[in-house]
Amino acid sequence: MANTFHQLYVQAVFAVKYRASVIQPTWKKEFCGVIGNLINETGSKTIIVNGVEDHVHCFFNQIPRMSISDVMQHIKSRSSGWLNKTNYVKKRFEWQSGYGAFSYSHSAIKDVYRYIQRQEQHHQKQTFRSEYIELLERFCVEYDERYLFDDLI
Repeated sequence: MANTFHQLYVQAVFAVKYRASVIQPTWKKEFCGVIGNLINETGSKTIIVNGVEDHVHCFFNQIPRMSISDVMQHIKSRSSGWLNKTNYVKKRFEWQSGYGAFSYSHSAIKDVYRYIQRQEQHHQKQTFRSEYIELLERFCVEYDERYLFDDLI
């Protein structure tokens, strides 16, 4: 659309169902590449995708013609479908329902990029649960801990 300008930077964080540690170092880079391509398919622009065994962080430039929920639905459904077609996982792979999405200013791009790039080192010191709650609190997102994660029954 003419005369429409935007600059929307979003970090999305989402977990493997039951926070299972299934994303393996041997194929994680390829999987993150698939997720990055899926973000680009929506018209948004991937900045970085990285994660650890039980969750993924995506940082991208969001386009306004698509909602974040539409972008996330595309990423999560197609990436789990891709992974289930490989021989990388023995059981059916699923993402937990929901996600966290946090917006940033242009001046924060380098810091967020480095943070996501260093996920492996970061999670030697902090669990995903505490990281996620810290993000929610830093961004003043109201939440009920009972509904943060799907627990294995």
